[in-house]
Amino acid sequence: MLNVASLNNRRLSLSEYDELLVWIVVALLALGLVMVYSSSIAIAEAGRSQAAYYLIRHGMFVLVGLVLGVMAFQVPVQNLQKMAPYLFVLGVVLLMLVLIPGVGREVNGSRRWLSLFVVNLQPSELMKLFAVLYAADYTVRKGMLKDRLFKAFWPMFLIMALVGGLLLMEPDMGAFVVICVIALGTLFLGGFNIKVFGGLVIALPFAFGGLIYSAPYRMKRIMGFMDPFADSFGAGYQLSHSLIAFGRGEWLGVGLGASVEKLFYLPEAHTDFLLAVIAEELGVFGVCAVIALFAGLLIRAFAIGRQAAFLDRLFAALVAQGIALWLGVQAMINIGVNMGVLPTKGLTLPFLSYGGSGMVVNCVAVAILLRIDWENRRLMRGQPALAAGFGAG
Repeated sequence: MLNVASLNNRRLSLSEYDELLVWIVVALLALGLVMVYSSSIAIAEAGRSQAAYYLIRHGMFVLVGLVLGVMAFQVPVQNLQKMAPYLFVLGVVLLMLVLIPGVGREVNGSRRWLSLFVVNLQPSELMKLFAVLYAADYTVRKGMLKDRLFKAFWPMFLIMALVGGLLLMEPDMGAFVVICVIALGTLFLGGFNIKVFGGLVIALPFAFGGLIYSAPYRMKRIMGFMDPFADSFGAGYQLSHSLIAFGRGEWLGVGLGASVEKLFYLPEAHTDFLLAVIAEELGVFGVCAVIALFAGLLIRAFAIGRQAAFLDRLFAALVAQGIALWLGVQAMINIGVNMGVLPTKGLTLPFLSYGGSGMVVNCVAVAILLRIDWENRRLMRGQPALAAGFGAG
């Protein structure tokens, strides 16, 4: 009689890829298309004279992301490990270019974009993926030194301090937080000395407190977060209208397309505050469905990473778990901001919010996850990880 483990392995061997992960991502992308269209109709008609303007562009971003994802799937994980340091350097160079006047594009006081004429490239989104790959590669390379603070941890700390400094000059505090979580989380999962992380847990709140205190606009955001209705036409404007949207939605929502807050009351309704529109139109059940989809995505990503670790594929395991940390933390921050649990940050909701660079990078990240899983399944069947037509060299 077969035991549970053998049944699971048998089921795994029957499929070439993680079908549940694919369907979760498809569901998120489909919901994102519908809600971006619903939340952007009014602003598109007013500013572009075309109701479907943002829907068309968002659909193009999804299509480009899927095409690049298919291409990324062809790259063997061992090749990604070789490319990781070079991709990270490329990301740092792009972050520097953004800060050069005349090269970087400034919007609402932030210089975060490089103009590619047709679209804008946001290097900080690319840097999240590059940070995952680099942190995983660094952890593997420094495995023998993981208990030695100065030789193992400080080089990564200095590199991330450079990246953090560049991001704060844009400024992009949200991306800085996500990349810090990616780096530290990957080192922790890789088995680095727990005492180092104990010290960081104590030191980081003071560091973030200093960053908030040093910038008046960040202090205003914190005050607006503490009591958004005290200054509902100033620092608390976005959050107060987001909370109103949640309140109007109640359990089942007011109906798809019937949101009032998206009619020029809630800024960035189709980007950072898309979840508020989902809450208003689809209610608590709609928000719970989004959270459940992200929970399923993270469970599958960590499971893929765990399977890679069982197969002694440390780099692949850390990349899978790093992607899970990245997408999970970014989704958690965006959801928390929309609900008034966290201060306002310029972070989109992965796979759902409008935004070209973020959408494309998220699709590529999922393709890498699927590649890791595909190689895991081949190895479990006794086949080589590389195969003709899938990036074999």
